Amino acid sequence: MGQAPRNKPKRLGEKLLQIREALGLSQKEMAEQLAERTGFKINHKQISHYECDRSEPFLETTLAYARLASVEMNDIADDDVDLNL
Repeated sequence: MGQAPRNKPKRLGEKLLQIREALGLSQKEMAEQLAERTGFKINHKQISHYECDRSEPFLETTLAYARLASVEMNDIADDDVDLNL
């Protein structure tokens, strides 16, 4: 038994890439910023995986993206909302 897997936003990777590019950061710089804010070990390969939808960041990491970009978490998670950066 167990729970059914939850649906991942289809545009999550696209939006995380958009945030990083709007901030003018490399993947390495973004990883450093996120690691500093979350306390997690994050490297540039993980950023690439997030942006290419190969993996999904932890909730705390997504929140750190939102705070860095001054956007609402809902705007990142909602596929029907475009980011206004």
